[in-house]
Amino acid sequence: MTSHPSLTDFLAGRPAVLARGPLALILVEDDAAVLETLRHHLDIGFRHILALSPDPIPVAPEDAPRVTNLHWRTRDPLAHQGAVNAVMTAVPAGTWLYYCYNAEFLFFPFSETRSVGELLAFHAEERREAMLTYVIDLYSPDLTRDPNAVSLSDAMFDRAGYYALGRRGTDGQPLERQLDFHGGLRWRFEEHVAPARRRIDRIGLFRTAPGLRLEPDHQLNVPEYNTYACPWHHNLTATITSFRAAKALATNPGSREAIGSFRWRNSEPFQWRAQQLMDLGLMEPGQWF
Repeated sequence: MTSHPSLTDFLAGRPAVLARGPLALILVEDDAAVLETLRHHLDIGFRHILALSPDPIPVAPEDAPRVTNLHWRTRDPLAHQGAVNAVMTAVPAGTWLYYCYNAEFLFFPFSETRSVGELLAFHAEERREAMLTYVIDLYSPDLTRDPNAVSLSDAMFDRAGYYALGRRGTDGQPLERQLDFHGGLRWRFEEHVAPARRRIDRIGLFRTAPGLRLEPDHQLNVPEYNTYACPWHHNLTATITSFRAAKALATNPGSREAIGSFRWRNSEPFQWRAQQLMDLGLMEPGQWF
């Protein structure tokens, strides 16, 4: 029988795999591209992956030493917040953490030839404790063939239609070096997306620190962690290419009958290369060459 301990019990044991990052948390909500999501993040260099799921998931034998499957209610609206905050309290301060969902794939500048460890080492040298990631929607061009909108072999994404708005604090004043980013399917089909879910920015990579907490809206409770760059020059950013919005729009009863296709004049085949995303300005290499 497959072992599927709870995240809480696993963390209580202070396992050795948590002693050193970068670590990835992958929240598995359904069966879409689970093995491919795990393999992608192992290939780019995460030291260990905590794969969280309501039920046990299959893990390839060659991946098992670096993947731990744990029970978590990933379909709960705040599953990401509870899981990330629990892990943050269990790992050493200064550990790099990353989180995403299944059928999401991290890309960063030069990720074809460099590892996520190299990326974060450079980012830390620039005295940055977190990295802004843009969630770029992927989708199948044929919803009749792929009713869940997932197709790894011929995925498409929007090459245009992205924009940023100034972010304001609770006092109504603009926040320094913070923006709300929009675009993709959440913008084109915004009538089917709750306002709180329309942003495409996520602080997907960050270093743990005492008192640091993830908020429900994918921001952290320390303002500097939510900035897109330091005050003196541009910093690295990364992209999480994601089928998650397409899956929801294609399968939810309130939207599936209204959407015949996600293709439009600005759809472009995704080449699964970081350079394509950089060429379109969807992530920033900063001072890293």
